[in-house]
Amino acid sequence: MAEERAQQQGKPADGTESHDPDFPEAFLAFMRQGWRDTELPVGPRPEVPNHAKRRAALAEAFPGETLVIPTGTEKVRANDTDHRFRPGSDFAYLTGDLEPDSVLVLRPGGEATLFMRPRSSRATDEFFRSRHGELWVGRRPTLKEKSTELGLPTADLTELDAALAELAPGRTRVLRGFDARVDAAIRPYDGARAEGQPGRDRELAIAISELKLVKDEWEIAQLQEACDATVRGFEDVARALPADRGVSERLLEGVFALRARHDGNDVGYGSIVGAGEHATILHWVHNHGATRPGELLLMDMGVENRNLYTADVTRVLPVDGRFTPLQRQVYDAVYAAQQAGIDVIKPGVAFREVHLTAMRVLAEALKDLGLLPVSVDEAMDPASTVYRRWTLHGTSHMLGLDVHDCANARKETYRDGPLGEGYVLTVEPGLYFQPEDELVPEELRGIGVRIEDDILVTADGPVNLSAGLPRRSDEVETWLAEQREAGPRLPG
Repeated sequence: MAEERAQQQGKPADGTESHDPDFPEAFLAFMRQGWRDTELPVGPRPEVPNHAKRRAALAEAFPGETLVIPTGTEKVRANDTDHRFRPGSDFAYLTGDLEPDSVLVLRPGGEATLFMRPRSSRATDEFFRSRHGELWVGRRPTLKEKSTELGLPTADLTELDAALAELAPGRTRVLRGFDARVDAAIRPYDGARAEGQPGRDRELAIAISELKLVKDEWEIAQLQEACDATVRGFEDVARALPADRGVSERLLEGVFALRARHDGNDVGYGSIVGAGEHATILHWVHNHGATRPGELLLMDMGVENRNLYTADVTRVLPVDGRFTPLQRQVYDAVYAAQQAGIDVIKPGVAFREVHLTAMRVLAEALKDLGLLPVSVDEAMDPASTVYRRWTLHGTSHMLGLDVHDCANARKETYRDGPLGEGYVLTVEPGLYFQPEDELVPEELRGIGVRIEDDILVTADGPVNLSAGLPRRSDEVETWLAEQREAGPRLPG
């Protein structure tokens, strides 16, 4: 399988590159001697019991069956360079392992084995010749070290072929789409397809997503850590944002990215930095514009922490430090909608109710602006929803290891289902007046406002994990002035 995977990626199976030199035997012999062996000082991670509980719950959902969950492989960026590897979220949720190529095999009763690429042995030249060798990419854990760290039995990745060949198709499910060689090794049993997954395998993806809906205490701490780092990132950006001249959106994107890489793993998604009319483009990730005093700056950004849990926060700042009366009117309407949505959150409330509550407030604001062609009740009617011309998107999505977490959950469990204690969701209403929209007054065109926070559902009410950033318009102005007064800083 290793050879086939390498061939599929257009790379030699031994991990060498086409431009590598032909080494003389004298050099090879010299490189093979004189190396001191070392052991990594690893111990069990504190979250090991959490991962074990998740695997047990998943195995219980499919009694008598074997479940195969790959993390995925490195992806080519250009020629012989790869993108930075990011593990598959479901695999990370079940194992805590962050290395590429690994595959979890979960057998009936919950017995699990992690197949992984072990340390490059000094018995071969891989350690200094291969692109996987530790002189090139650093020391990989041994099978024993990884097993100790994760509390999980491990096996060499070279043994995976034989292990997969022994599995009965009718008693095996695969999380597909992450590792082409695993997909090919275990053919779909039923042939039925649903949204890109064979029917039985689709049920596995659904089960994992629905387990992820409820965050345990450790996961909530990870999300809080990601939100706290995101607050620091927004502070960094505010300190680098001049009030009296324009700067590149990409400069601000880069300032936040520095914080994300220093305090976490990376940004959780492509940062949206929309100055002026770019704020009306929901997924503006080109970030090649510039700020202008007198205009608004919308930033949708989140830090992914080192265990891959991500924040997702949006703030809108007046570049020169003060909202104009019209900007404030739009901003305050969005704030009121967001607060209304947050206020209804509690266990048992329909997920959709958060959206509808926030949207009614926005519809009323649009009516006050003279934009709705019908009454608020008519606009909110499912047969109409004309207010959505200026709101466009839903108010919430689940948050966790993915910025849009639990995406494979069933509609009746997620979108049409009730909120449960331990859920974490965003609340992010917005109003967007496109520059070309002739149904709005000229002075509104090009204004976009979205306010987004990350909310934990508890029995005692909603908890705002990103509350470290102000939301009210007057508080935003005060906060921005304080950040500018403090001046730029480097993460430390």
